[in-house]
Amino acid sequence: MKLPDTLLDASARKVLRRLVPFLVLCYATSYLNRVNIGFAKLEMLNDLSFSETVFGLGAGLFFVGYFLFEVPSNMLLQRFGANRWIARIMISWGVLSAGFAFVDSAQSFYVLRFLLGVAEAGFYPGVIFYLSYWVPSVYRGRAIAMTMSAIPLSAIVGNPLSGWIMDGMQGVAGLAGWKWMFILEAVPAVLMGVAVLFYLDNSIAAAKWLSQSEKVVLKDELTRERAMQVRGVEAGISAFKDPRIWLMCLIYFCFVMGQYGLTFWMPTLIKAVGVTGNLKIGAMSAIPYVVTLIAMNVLGRSADRHRERRWHLIVPALVGAVGFGLAPIVPGISLAIVALSLAAAGAISCAPLFWSLPTAFLSGAAAAVGIAVINSVGNLAGFAAPYMIGVITDATGSAEFGMYAIGGGLVLGALAVWATPAQMVNR
Repeated sequence: MKLPDTLLDASARKVLRRLVPFLVLCYATSYLNRVNIGFAKLEMLNDLSFSETVFGLGAGLFFVGYFLFEVPSNMLLQRFGANRWIARIMISWGVLSAGFAFVDSAQSFYVLRFLLGVAEAGFYPGVIFYLSYWVPSVYRGRAIAMTMSAIPLSAIVGNPLSGWIMDGMQGVAGLAGWKWMFILEAVPAVLMGVAVLFYLDNSIAAAKWLSQSEKVVLKDELTRERAMQVRGVEAGISAFKDPRIWLMCLIYFCFVMGQYGLTFWMPTLIKAVGVTGNLKIGAMSAIPYVVTLIAMNVLGRSADRHRERRWHLIVPALVGAVGFGLAPIVPGISLAIVALSLAAAGAISCAPLFWSLPTAFLSGAAAAVGIAVINSVGNLAGFAAPYMIGVITDATGSAEFGMYAIGGGLVLGALAVWATPAQMVNR
């Protein structure tokens, strides 16, 4: 069903055109610096004599720092304004990401991963919260899906780029290729952080690129929606008392397990089926993310068009579970890429679709705190998944059983979505 071409529709589309492409670039930079450790793993484990467990623990410690500082960071975003706080986040994580070139022990690896999580805490929920103050709910599913297109886009561009840097810069100035990858891929974060200060407005009222009538119609619609929202969650500590928040935490935890279990181990899985050379591994690992990019945006538009959220989450979660179950056992490169494409499209598509659930019943300061709580607790799966897979891989010599556990997590997430009342989230 095509949405009517009203002033509200035109204004919302104008907001999407203005904000979403820029936020995609910001989030792609964030995601690249967060997960390029999966590519560095191809060489740094041998160079530094790390076990799979050491790598999994270090990769996961990012999310411990993220968890501890998520809620305070999102509250500071409200105080200082989106542009200044998001700029601070991006510049600080860029500097820290470059620091991985100087890691020389497990301890320094752990400390830097933790500090990178602290630096980036608040970025993603801040973006979701920011969009909720610009985009009416009927457009929000596509806005979040378009913004989170940054995940597959960063992989489509970043995976071959990471492989190319690691091969092409090997030995330059006496540094290993994986060290150059960290240094060079940190530069865009700092540059984008500076650009945020000049590009993002803190409110509709401050947007010089909107006409007065466009500002009025957007503010009226957003005010009307907030008046209809359930305000059962108050700002601050009471957010932890609302059972809906914990249900959302469980759902998001399951989906994040799928997302990071895949992204941290994708290069290793592709190498295991016989692909050689970092650039070739990067190019092959980009294919599942092309499929994900298409699936994510088709599902986001469909969810908005039908005003239905639950089954648009349940189906991709189950598809992702099938992909994880097949990926370790199918023979040959082609079938492995098909299985990984199912896993990626299913697991990663769940994240943008998920955020339409809590933003349907949270508003105001409760939204800022509630979103941060859900994101921080859910992202602890980013610690659990890589650490679990690392331990299982060292114990068994294979990541197969780790992939099965991740698939089981997606099934649990699908069941939790099914248990969510439709009237609470289908808006």
